Order: sequence, then structure tokens, then C-alpha cells
Amino acid sequence: MQQIIQHFTDNDAYTFSCQYYVLQTYPRSEVEYTFFDRNQTVYPEGFAEQLNEQLGYMPQVVITEEEVEFMARKMYFLPEWYFTFLRGYRFNPHEVSVTQDEEGHLDISVRGMWYSAIMWEMPILSIISELMHNLRGEMATYDPMRERERCAEKTRKFLSGGLALGDMGTRRRLSFDHQNMVVRTMAEISAEGGYRDADGFHPWTGKFTGTSNVYLAMKYDLTAIGTMSHQIIEFEENVSGIFECNFNVMKKFSDVYDGDNGIYLYDCFGDKVFFSNLSKRMAMMFTGLRVDSGVEEEQLEKIIGKYKSLGIDPATKQVVFSNGLDIDRAMEIHRYVNGRVKDSYGVGTFLTCDVEGAEPMNIVVKLTRMRITQNREWHDCVKLSCDKGKTLGNPEKCAYLMKLLE
Repeated sequence: MQQIIQHFTDNDAYTFSCQYYVLQTYPRSEVEYTFFDRNQTVYPEGFAEQLNEQLGYMPQVVITEEEVEFMARKMYFLPEWYFTFLRGYRFNPHEVSVTQDEEGHLDISVRGMWYSAIMWEMPILSIISELMHNLRGEMATYDPMRERERCAEKTRKFLSGGLALGDMGTRRRLSFDHQNMVVRTMAEISAEGGYRDADGFHPWTGKFTGTSNVYLAMKYDLTAIGTMSHQIIEFEENVSGIFECNFNVMKKFSDVYDGDNGIYLYDCFGDKVFFSNLSKRMAMMFTGLRVDSGVEEEQLEKIIGKYKSLGIDPATKQVVFSNGLDIDRAMEIHRYVNGRVKDSYGVGTFLTCDVEGAEPMNIVVKLTRMRITQNREWHDCVKLSCDKGKTLGNPEKCAYLMKLLE
């Protein structure tokens, strides 16, 4: 089969942000990631071999000077020496173990130095997704013109509805080509500036904020959106404890980026433990927060209440909503916000795998073990979230931590 991942930056922006964070804070750490299929998908016989074939191509995927130039220009918070590191980086398939049991379920783990293993999440997920859509025959019925018009209709809807919205759909996309079409279409419709009807020209009130996919952001000269992922908080819990890990990640992250790159993903261990020790200094340091679980309206009220209690005007802060949204739900949240914060939206599957005749995957790769150096003991990493369905990791540790948070 044709090589699926052909560009080094066909990856999410937060991968690079987190990799640089790791190099600066825990350069000797070793980790293990685990693949989770929330739908318990039964994969076709021989799927593991096809996946391993694709992973075997990855050492050939190296960064280009065009990609370096774009990242240096648009991801300005990353220093020049980091691009020297990326020029020398090579994917190591020996870090990835893939097996398939007799029933067809996949068992995938990634183990290695954290700064190296961190690069595998997006390639693994997007390869699995595209392979399955091909094997199911969903690509054979794909109609490019129809899907382009459906994407254009969605884009006009959110731009005319006042939404600030970007693409976050790399990991569970139908295919690279489909995501490319989606991003290109949204950029083209956005560039029209508005729409015309019998009453004249109406400028867009919304904004296409960009894409989390760095390669596509480069291709269409967009903003590469996304700052951090749960894994750095999962890791820190084993260093600082559950009650202090968020504060310490905020401090370390703001130190690494000197106040740039400042949207904090706060729900790794639920909202209670985060809001209990969010200090005014850290709230002022970060541009805003990302809501990735829980009921959005409830989370918004908690965010607004916390900012007010710290003497901060919530209207000066950004809140990014990204929990499995479609445009109708994003519009509903936007109306509820009603200008009380600077709201924006990250949408994934609804943009990159909402295709007639296709069933989206429900797969993730999560950090499940860590040790600070190769000479230290291993510890389990877990994620609790504000949604029970997103709780992942060692069940005994999850139960223990949830007991502490009662």
C-alpha cells in the first residue's frame, strides 16, 4: 500500500510544543504509551502487518527546510536550536510494538525516551484510521465534489454565525487527502470575506483560526493551533502529586515558553483539583483555558467564577472548547457564552471524518507509564478527566486518586 505519512509535520502542533517542553524539563525521562480503542474494534486479519509496514516507512520521513522555515516563522516560541534537533530526529519503529490477537483486537505500545517516543501518537492514530477506512471500502464510495460542498456549507455556517473555529482532526481523519481538502476549503471560503445576497454583501462575523496539523498550516499559510496535551500533566502527577501537578506544570510551561503558547488544558484530573489551586499569578500568565471534557456550560461558569474570585475580568481571557463538537453544538455554546469570555472552538472528527458512508474511529494513544531517568523506578500514568468515558489507565490507581478527590 502507498505510504500514508509522507511529511514530517503531518502532525499536531502540540506534539512539537510538548516535545520541546520535555527536552527542557525532563530530557532523561523514559515513557510508555498505550493504544486504546474505545469501540473495541475488531480489525481485519493481517491488519497488524499492514500497520507495521507503514511504521517501517517512518524513518524516511524527515523534516524539510521549508517546514523548518514555516515553524520558525509561525511557531516563533520555539528556538533555533530546537530545529537543529528536529533536523537530526529520526522515527525509530523499534520503539513501537504492534500485535493482533485471534479475535482481531490490536495491542500497541510505544516505549522509549520521552523526547523521542512523543512523536508517535499522531502517526499511529492517523495511519490506523486511514487503513481502516480503506479496508472497509469507504474510500471507494468517496465523492470529492459532494464532500467539498458539505465542507463549504459547514464553513459558511460557522463564519456567518460568529464562531472562531479551527481544525483539530488529524488523529481520526478519513484520510490525509480528505483533511487536506477540508483545510483548503475552509481557507478558501474564509478568504472570500463574506457572502452576498439580495441585500448586498455581508462580511463574515466568524473566523477560521487555523489547523492543528502543522504541514497543512504550512501549505495554506495558516496558524498552527494547539499548545499542550494531557500527557505532561499525567507525567507530573508522579513527580508533584495530584494536588500540585497542575500548578507545577503551569509554572514549568510558562517558564519554558516565557509566557507564550498560553492555553492551558486543565481537565486531566478533573476540574476540582485544578481550580482549587489555580493562583492569580498563573491565571494571569496564561492566555486562557481549554475545555475538553465535562458539560461546557457548567465548565464555563466555573471558569468565570474562578477568574472573578481572583480579581480577573473573564472577558479578557480565552476559552477554547474542543470536546467532540459539531458546529451546531459550538453555536449553542457560543450563544451561551454571550461575550463573557473570548470563546473559540476546536473541531476534529466532525470536520475530517464526517463523510457519507464512513464510520469514524474512536481511538487514542495515551501515556501510561513513566520514569524520570532510566535509573529510576516506573510509575503508572492515568487520566481521570471530567467525563468518566475518558478515564484511562491503571484501574486501581484511578480508583485511588478518585478517592483522594472526593
